[in-house]
Amino acid sequence: MKNLILLILCTATLGLVSCKKETIIQESANRTFIYTIRSNSWTLSADQQTFSTILDIPEVDGVTLDDEAVLVYITNPGEPGKQKQLPFVYNVDAYSYEISNGQIKIDIESSDYQNRTPIKPNADITAKVIIIPSTFVQ
Repeated sequence: MKNLILLILCTATLGLVSCKKETIIQESANRTFIYTIRSNSWTLSADQQTFSTILDIPEVDGVTLDDEAVLVYITNPGEPGKQKQLPFVYNVDAYSYEISNGQIKIDIESSDYQNRTPIKPNADITAKVIIIPSTFVQ
């Protein structure tokens, strides 16, 4: 019995000693873009319900639309030192975005569907766009 326990103990010790820890560091393939949205670049829609601006991003292509994730952050209009991820609501106005080939459109509209013109930012806003690659699995 002692021999059996000794044999098991030796085998376990050899097994633990032979383990090698490997650290694998994978480079991030995310792409980050910073834009300045000028206060005069917002355009009001014909029905006066939505302010919009367009960020030209040629890196947004068919692969991005089909397989990758896109995150958009903008400087909080009320707190210039802080960023918020879109979509969010500020002063009853909803900030949102939509992506298409080569561009991202950012909209500001009333969050409670009232018939009123949203408040246009009166200062420049910084926008950060992050494109995160993903592996498509069928």
